[in-house]
Amino acid sequence: MAKIQMKTPLVEMDGDEMTRVLWQIIKDELINPFIDLKSEYYDLGLKKRDETNDQITIDASNATKKYGVAVKCATITPNAARVKEYNLKQMWKSPNGTIRSILDGTVFRAPILVKGIEAYIPHWTKPITIARHAYGDVYKSVEMKIDGPGVAELVFTAADGTVSKETIHEFKGPGVIQGMHNLDKSITSFARSCFNYALDTKQDVWFATKDTISKKYDHRFKDIFQEIFNKDYKDKFEAAGITYFYTLIDDVVARVIRSEGDYIWACKNYDGDVMSDMLATAYGSLAMMTSVLVSPEGNYEYEAAHGTVQRHYYAHLEGKKTSTNSVATIFAWSGALRKRGELDQIPELVEFANKLEKATISTIEDGTMTKDLALITSMDKSKVTVADSEGFIKAIRKELEAVL
Repeated sequence: MAKIQMKTPLVEMDGDEMTRVLWQIIKDELINPFIDLKSEYYDLGLKKRDETNDQITIDASNATKKYGVAVKCATITPNAARVKEYNLKQMWKSPNGTIRSILDGTVFRAPILVKGIEAYIPHWTKPITIARHAYGDVYKSVEMKIDGPGVAELVFTAADGTVSKETIHEFKGPGVIQGMHNLDKSITSFARSCFNYALDTKQDVWFATKDTISKKYDHRFKDIFQEIFNKDYKDKFEAAGITYFYTLIDDVVARVIRSEGDYIWACKNYDGDVMSDMLATAYGSLAMMTSVLVSPEGNYEYEAAHGTVQRHYYAHLEGKKTSTNSVATIFAWSGALRKRGELDQIPELVEFANKLEKATISTIEDGTMTKDLALITSMDKSKVTVADSEGFIKAIRKELEAVL
């Protein structure tokens, strides 16, 4: 079979540890044999980020704005232990945070549903997509440790010199303070990304904050969402047969638990960070979640929703076989290839991406899976084959070749 030809490169961001190992196997077994891959490659491994003073992350982000589609491997966000382990110049910021800030995008995460991997909440029969705002709040906060009595104030000095102040707290003893911010521009991008994605996927949008307590900060999110929806999306939603509604986050959590799924749950940055992990676990596995960053300008960056699988990597370095779940990384590739095919009008590429996903799901449903899935499957264990990391990907290739 002739390889599928691409017109425009996609941006390829390599990563760290075990996911980096899987990345190459996926390319060797599932991508390169079938596609004449055109990619602009960036090594976002921790050593290269340190070597370039993290400029490579910025370059990869700008390349994504140029080409419109990127696929990213999981990467290390270093802590103090990692600084020592890798002998880093400094504790570099999260590459995901840098990418999200430059693209000003929203992260959409949804579970990959497979028969035999059941949700812990039985009536969650359809996927719930988390839309996570990717700018500001605690992730761009400043903090201070207070050692003793004093007054903490929130101070804003306008460009004309006017000063506004609010007392945060009058400390009688030690404590801590934190200052957060967000931008109307970013909140607007968040809202538009959510509404556009909803129109693409034909899903309702639920949005929730705590505006009854945070009467200015959270209320600003609520107001911007409603203004943009009323002005630019209300008629489009009605035509598409979908809805948007706002409620308090306490209420939306109760609604989520009672629902069957099939909607977009829009969350502020920290809420989305926590709730996406909660949903991933409730649906079965963080390694079975898709993740795509969508900017309001129409740029897309696909990635796995999990980390670099450090423990498996250390075992791999010792020459031991691992059984590492590569499904989310495979779906990152399929998502990026599908979007590249859609944008460049290459139906063969779109069809290949669809078949790659179906082959991956069929492999699991036929009983071949990694150890983590074998532990939680409801299938008859006598019919389950636990494959090692490479064997699982090769099993998917056999399924893929059968349908191509």
